Amino acid sequence: MSSKWEDLQKRSFLESKARSRAIGLVDQGTFTELAGPRHRVSSPHLPLLGEAVEFDDGIVTGVGLIGEKPVFVASQEGSFIGGAVGEVHGAKLVNIVRMARKAYDEMLTANPDLAEEKRPAVVISFETGGVRLHEANAGLLAHAELMDQFQDCKGKVPIVGLIGSRVGCFGGMGFVAAAADVIIMSQFGRLGLTGPEVIEEELGKDEFDASDRALVYRTTGGRHKYIMGDCNVLVADSIAAFREALKDILVKPYGEIAAMSCIGSLEKVQYQLQLVELCVETAPKDARDVWKTAGNDNPEELTDMPLDEFLKTVKRLTDSCLGG
Repeated sequence: MSSKWEDLQKRSFLESKARSRAIGLVDQGTFTELAGPRHRVSSPHLPLLGEAVEFDDGIVTGVGLIGEKPVFVASQEGSFIGGAVGEVHGAKLVNIVRMARKAYDEMLTANPDLAEEKRPAVVISFETGGVRLHEANAGLLAHAELMDQFQDCKGKVPIVGLIGSRVGCFGGMGFVAAAADVIIMSQFGRLGLTGPEVIEEELGKDEFDASDRALVYRTTGGRHKYIMGDCNVLVADSIAAFREALKDILVKPYGEIAAMSCIGSLEKVQYQLQLVELCVETAPKDARDVWKTAGNDNPEELTDMPLDEFLKTVKRLTDSCLGG
């Protein structure tokens, strides 16, 4: 009979809860949850507003192993207030990153020749609409503190973002995800700043029809983000697929992982600005227009193409598309 952990590997990442994702991403039997439900650390603000609480405040944090590497995991739960960040949720997220950096410093002090395979890493499974409006100030502060922790991890601890859950990753957390060293997505993952519903509400259905799922996915989904270069690795929709991609990333030397980030240097900023200029020049009406600019002569076929075939044939935006 297969174990619970082995069963988790077969599950859809999209359909899985935060705790299942956290447990399944690290090696079998190694995950230890920190500040979990039994500690009953919940939002102090929601009861005052007549709102229900969760004893993990919508995020699972803990530490496990992948091989000999300590992996500090944060996994957001979209079924609780859309995975939005409040005071406790944000504190757990910030502190799991802080713990990883502290662990690295302590390990390096104890062993100046710390082996690369033992270097701690941070893995965040994003499922969030951004800031929790009930606790907006605390949520915004958490965003800022998290970005600060990311910066403190530079040169020390790699940070990998995973996006493949129902809510996607939007709002200020879209900025946070973009600051990770590596982003792994499934085709069902969605990443952006402003969510489709918000765009429709502010600008109208003619500008963006949030009920058009095909439009939403080809604008914010994993395939589009992969073509654009906002996503480093595109995988199938299973915990096992995300785990295998994560393992492949984490065996690389830190320098190679850090170089995969889409931000972090003057050259990368200049490249992003060139992409903005390209969008102005081409004035795309649909994501498929961008795919064609990247060199895909059959953009309509890319949407429903089997993932394996998509990865073999798709062309991504590169310097050559910009005349570089």
